[in-house]
Amino acid sequence: MFFVRTGGERDLAQVGTLLTETLHATYNTLYSADEVEAMATAIASPAALKAALREKGGEFLVADDGRKIGGMAFAGMSDRLAKTAVIRQLYVHPSHQRQGVGRDLFAEIETCFPDAEILRLEIDFRNAGAIAFFHAHGMREIDRIEVAGDPAPLTVVLEKPLGL
Repeated sequence: MFFVRTGGERDLAQVGTLLTETLHATYNTLYSADEVEAMATAIASPAALKAALREKGGEFLVADDGRKIGGMAFAGMSDRLAKTAVIRQLYVHPSHQRQGVGRDLFAEIETCFPDAEILRLEIDFRNAGAIAFFHAHGMREIDRIEVAGDPAPLTVVLEKPLGL
């Protein structure tokens, strides 16, 4: 059984491995190997993880069973949108998906930002599994963004009202 808690520096190596393995399992069929590796380097490197952990006002969560980290989430308040919290990362290792780990991480993120009225997420439109997960947890599509030259040609913007 996994328990959600605030992540710390001692978790970063396991979180980095989790992110790298999960990114490859999720995106190897959607992107080139080089693009997936670049994504992994951008978000799973020790420097990137330390920056996320130390971000002022951010919430860095892990799902821990006492032996391993099975999932992680990182969110913070938007710099651009008033009263909006943004999920930047929510990943569950493939071997622990569909066991409630993602649900528990999502539920915790929903409670972390008392001033937020909206929870927001942007995701590659081809990541059907993740989109279905977020829809099942009350998020709805509010926009689509095309980004020329980006590996993700179309991003889906999902939002959920909080505190209702």
